[in-house]
Amino acid sequence: MSIKALIFDMDGVITDTVELHYRAWQRLADEVDVRFDRVINEELRGLSRRDSLELIFHGRELGEDEAAALMRRKNSYFLEHARALTPQDVLPGVRSVIEQARAQGLKVAVGSSSQNAHIVLERLELFDAFDVIGDGLTVAHSKPAPDIFLWVAAQLGVHPNEVLVIEDARAGIAAARRGGFYALGVGVGDLTGAHLTLSTLEGVDLRALIDQLPASVDGQPQFHG
Repeated sequence: MSIKALIFDMDGVITDTVELHYRAWQRLADEVDVRFDRVINEELRGLSRRDSLELIFHGRELGEDEAAALMRRKNSYFLEHARALTPQDVLPGVRSVIEQARAQGLKVAVGSSSQNAHIVLERLELFDAFDVIGDGLTVAHSKPAPDIFLWVAAQLGVHPNEVLVIEDARAGIAAARRGGFYALGVGVGDLTGAHLTLSTLEGVDLRALIDQLPASVDGQPQFHG
């Protein structure tokens, strides 16, 4: 097993935009009188905007024009909050892991369901830190489908089993595993299926972490920190 690249999810891994998304969805839900709370918001982690909308509306049928209008409205609310992001909002350990990866000759990329990935990364002054950025507009099928990670790996010129995906959401971990990638789960959410789990990237020794991965992507989780 030889890891040649890292693919970072963005929301919840590179920066904590979960609260920003929550506020935007809550405002929309209040305006259209749909029940929404933080428990439901947690279920949105890793999902596309369209899939999130369907979950929030509890399966109610929405016409395409109506859905598109609602998603545009929600996104405008999110962008209002995102304008306040600065480099100080990069989560602890992220810059260090990128620097360690570069020093070890590894490629680094982003594979996000967010259609705002480019905007957010620019606000964080991290846009130029990555070799490839895949976002919610890149592929047709979002997580838990593996398409975004497969596309990024192809752009990087690496095989999925040579890549460690860093995710904070069950949907993202499922996408990584389905695509044949190694998966590192970060945070305190449902990280079922990850080969390794950490509460944070702060203080991570990347080489030691990679050495903890099982010999095969089919191997079972064996390390928790």
